[in-house]
Amino acid sequence: MTTSPAPERPARAGFDPRRAHHWIAFGFGSGLAPRAPGTFGTLAAIPLYLLFAGLSWPFYLGLLVLATGIGIWACGRTARELGVHDPSAIVWDEFAGFWLTMAVAPAGWGWILAGFLLFRLFDIWKPWPVRLADRHVEGGLGIMLDDLIAGAMAALVLLGAVWLL
Repeated sequence: MTTSPAPERPARAGFDPRRAHHWIAFGFGSGLAPRAPGTFGTLAAIPLYLLFAGLSWPFYLGLLVLATGIGIWACGRTARELGVHDPSAIVWDEFAGFWLTMAVAPAGWGWILAGFLLFRLFDIWKPWPVRLADRHVEGGLGIMLDDLIAGAMAALVLLGAVWLL
C-alpha cells in the first residue's frame, strides 16, 4: 500500500500576524493570495524595488544581501512552524530573486516587465541548477537559494538583452 504525501495546509491556517518573521516570509501578506502566490509575491516586490532602484550598486547589493540573510532566517523559521518544507505562501524568496534579476536592468517599465517575466519563467520552469537547489537544499537557505539562482539566470538573460539592444 502506498500513501500519497499529505496536502499542503492552506497558508492562512498557519499565518500568525503577531510574528514579524511571518510578515516577512509571507511577503507582507502577498503570499496569502489564493492563487499564484509566487506571482503575487513578485508583483509585491516591484514597489520596494522602485524605492531602492536608484541606489548606487554597492548599496543595492548590500540591501540584496541583507534581504537574503533576513529571508533565510524568516522563511526557515516560518516553514518549520508550518511543518512544510517550502510552502507556496512563503514568497520572500520571490522578492529577493526578483531584486537580483533587476540588479542589472536599466531604468524603465519595459525592463521591469521583462525582468518580471524572465524571473517568473525561471522560477516556475526550474531548469538545472534551480531544480537541484530546490530539491536538495533544506531549510531557509533552500527556500531562498532556488529563487536566487532563478534570479541570477534571469539577470543573465536580461543583461544579454541590454547588450544586444
